[in-house]
Amino acid sequence: RRDVLVLTPWLAPIVWEGTFNRDILNAQYMQKNLVTGVVTFAVKKYWFFIEGFMSSANKYFLAGHQVNFYLFTDNPEQISHLQMAPENHLFVIPVQNHSRWQDISMSRMDIISRYISSQFQYEVDYLYSIDIDVQLFEHIGVEIIDTLVGTISSWQYTARRESKSYETRTESQAAIPKGEGDFYYTASFYGGSVAEVYKLTRACFKGVMEDRENGIEARWHEESHLNKYLLYHKPTRLLSPEYYWDEEQ
Repeated sequence: RRDVLVLTPWLAPIVWEGTFNRDILNAQYMQKNLVTGVVTFAVKKYWFFIEGFMSSANKYFLAGHQVNFYLFTDNPEQISHLQMAPENHLFVIPVQNHSRWQDISMSRMDIISRYISSQFQYEVDYLYSIDIDVQLFEHIGVEIIDTLVGTISSWQYTARRESKSYETRTESQAAIPKGEGDFYYTASFYGGSVAEVYKLTRACFKGVMEDRENGIEARWHEESHLNKYLLYHKPTRLLSPEYYWDEEQ
């Protein structure tokens, strides 16, 4: 494709539809006998999205490959029986509720890192965090697999592009110096190898806690900390906004 940017300045590929051959990638991936994990959270009213997300992800996310879905929820008894593809497995994990949605959001990095340490590292090779309030309409395949993967926010392709929405207050651990920053990444879809996702989530949660001790909350909560991390730890692969398009932008 010549109509979009397909390579970053640090030579990481940017994946758009039409820039890869999924058949070739599938054959390579199959030989490695890998398992990919997906983490998602359904807390408070978000349990409403479980069926739509799970049914579409079961159908379209790495179809034909082994995927473990880790569903964190404060209401596990509400989970009806979901029919999964033979190669997919669903694990429902109880999680604590918080009164403020911001606290729920910012605790996710801590939960993910703790479960990587205690469980996920023994069960999957790659791990992706995806928001529950989405539905997949097209196949998402092994073209997303790499060591550290960020998804370019659709904000970057709208009228709000210029601001990039970075945290700029220097007292925040998520602050990005003026004039710096490559892309604006969404926290709604990111991942990579288990080891790299562990480092990312640990670092982001550390920043969140340091901010909290200093009485500040980053502009876009854990997403601000994610952008700070990915500025100094460059992703090895970027997914285009096609992979997570926010209709509200």
